[in-house]
Amino acid sequence: MTATTADVWLPFPAEEIDGLPENLNYLFWDGGTEYPGNPADCAYYVVPYMKGPEIAQRPLAAMSGVQVVQTLSAGIDHVEPGLGLLPAGVRLCNAKGVHEASTAELTLALILASLRGFPGFVHGQDKEEWRSGFYPALADKSVLIVGYGSIGSAIEDRLAPFECARVARVARSARTTARGPVHTLDDLPALLPEADVVILSTPLNPSTQGLVGAGFLAAMPDGALLVNVARGGVVDTKALLAELESGRLRAALDVTDPEPLPQGHPLWHAPNVLITPHVGGSTSAFEPRAKRLLAAQLTRFAAGEPVRNVVTTTG
Repeated sequence: MTATTADVWLPFPAEEIDGLPENLNYLFWDGGTEYPGNPADCAYYVVPYMKGPEIAQRPLAAMSGVQVVQTLSAGIDHVEPGLGLLPAGVRLCNAKGVHEASTAELTLALILASLRGFPGFVHGQDKEEWRSGFYPALADKSVLIVGYGSIGSAIEDRLAPFECARVARVARSARTTARGPVHTLDDLPALLPEADVVILSTPLNPSTQGLVGAGFLAAMPDGALLVNVARGGVVDTKALLAELESGRLRAALDVTDPEPLPQGHPLWHAPNVLITPHVGGSTSAFEPRAKRLLAAQLTRFAAGEPVRNVVTTTG
C-alpha cells in the first residue's frame, strides 16, 4: 500500500481540518460501533481522543496494513497494550505540542487553588460564610517537577513569574537545560525533603507505575502539596489516602487510580484534596492544535517523509 492510496481514519471530519494533503482517503471514526471502512485498508490510524483503551485498541488486530498509529494525547498507555496485535514496523506517535499549554495552565490553577484555599471559599460561598484569613502563597516555595518533558518544561515556563524559591527537575535521563540541571529518578530521595510542591507530569510506564508510594510520600515535608497531572497509576492511592487522612500532606489531582473515580471512593472526601476530572488537555486550545498536528503529520506521510513524535516502533 502506498500513501497515495491509503485510508486515513480521523476522529474529526476531514473538511474541518485545514491543510490536509489531497492524495489520501479520509474516513471519519470517533469510536462508534460501525467502522468507516475495512480496518485492513487503514494506513494511518488517528486514535479517538479520550474514549478509553477499549475503543483505542478495538480495531488494531484487524489493521494489517497500518503504518502509523497517532494518538491525540501526550500519553500512550491507553494504546500500548495493543501494540502486539500490529505488524512489525508500525510507528506509534504521540501528540507532543498539543497539550502543553492546557495542561500547564491547569497545573498552575491546581497549585494556586489548593494553596490559597479555593475549595473552602467555594463551600463558604454555598453557605454564605466569609472565610477570611491567611493562606499559603506560591511565592517563596520550592517546587519539584517530576517528568520534565515538553509538558514539564511548559509548567516551568508558567511558574517563572511566581517568585518560587527554586524549581528542581527530574526526568528519565540527566541533562542540562538553560534553566538548570535535570536530575534522574535516582535523585528523588535527596530532592523530595526540600520540595514544598511536587508536580507529577511523567508518562505512565513500568518505571513510573506506583512511583509515588509510601516511601516517596514519606520523604515529602509536612504540609507539602502533591499535584498530579500525569496518570493516576503513577500514585499509590492507598498510600496517598493515608497521608491525606493524617493531615500531613495535601494533594491536587487531575487524574486518579481508579479513573473515573467511582462514587463512594474515600478519595472524594479525604481532607486536603482537590480533584478535577482529567481535564488537563480538554480545553478550547486542544482542537486547533490537534488539527494542526494532523495536517503536518499527514503532509509528511503523504510525501513519504518521516513523521514526527515517534515514541516507539513495533518489532
